[in-house]
Formats: sequence, C-alpha cells, structure tokens
Amino acid sequence: MIQFAGAILVLFAGTMIGYLQAARYAARPRQIRQLTHALQRLETEIQYGQTPLPEALSRIAEVVPPPVSGLFSEIARSLAGGTGATVRESWEKALAEGWGRTSMKQPEREALARLGSTLGASGREDQLKHVRLTMIQLQTEEAAARDEQNRYEKMSRSLGVLGAALVVILML
Repeated sequence: MIQFAGAILVLFAGTMIGYLQAARYAARPRQIRQLTHALQRLETEIQYGQTPLPEALSRIAEVVPPPVSGLFSEIARSLAGGTGATVRESWEKALAEGWGRTSMKQPEREALARLGSTLGASGREDQLKHVRLTMIQLQTEEAAARDEQNRYEKMSRSLGVLGAALVVILML
C-alpha cells in the first residue's frame, strides 16, 4: 500500500514538473508580446502625450499584466522617488530585481537594457527610434520563442510523465 502511494506521488510530481516546464515555454512568447505592447504605449506617450517618463511608465504598468508590469512600476517608482537616480540606473536596477520573475531570456533583457540606456538621454525623435528598434528586436525574439514553444512544450509534458513512470518502474 505504501509503495502504491509512493508511486502515485512520484507520478504526480514528475507530471507536474513537466507541465510547469511546458508552462514556461508558453509564457515566454506571451510576456514578450506584453512587453512589445507596453513599448507601443510608451512610444505613444513619448510621441503624442509628451508625458513625463515616470508618469508614462506608471500608466503602462497599470495596463500591462504581471510580471511585466512589475518592471515598469519599479522603474517609475525609482524615478519618481526623488533618489536622484538616472533613467539608466533605475532601468538596470529594475531589470536586475524583476527579471527572475519573468519567463523571458537574455536576448530580451539585453534589448531592454539597451533601450534603458538611451531613454531620457536624448531627444524625442531619437528615443522613438530606439523604442521602435527594441520593438522590432522583441518581435524577432517572439517568433523564435513561439518556435521554441511549438518544439518543446509537448515534449516537456511527455518527458515529465514518462520520466516519472520510469522512476516508478525502477522503484517497483
């Protein structure tokens, strides 16, 4: 009886591990899409609203779902806090603290870091060019993430179940 309960627990744990990994593959393209949407809103705020950057980032954080919203709210909080931090410093700090909560990978982080180093340091047109360039880079990464999702999502689920089944067979 105890062996049977242990086998069920191992099967359940292995299956959940596979499904959690598959969920990360599914979350990455969705989060990149959310990030691209947030940058489109930032572009609009810069171009038409001429809104101050902390306020624009706060507005974006309100519309974008977590965990992406956390990045923008942290940057806005840091800029509005009066700590004297530059946009670049605030941006890098938010990426360092909040990136682990996302499913995105290094190429997306590098694109955002490059954008953060140029925002607030140049004219409006130059900033718009950098935002558009970052959106193009993110769209490319989203396509790659979708390919990766199609390739590995189902395999992760299957490996979780089959790996757990193998462990159960070896236990018995």
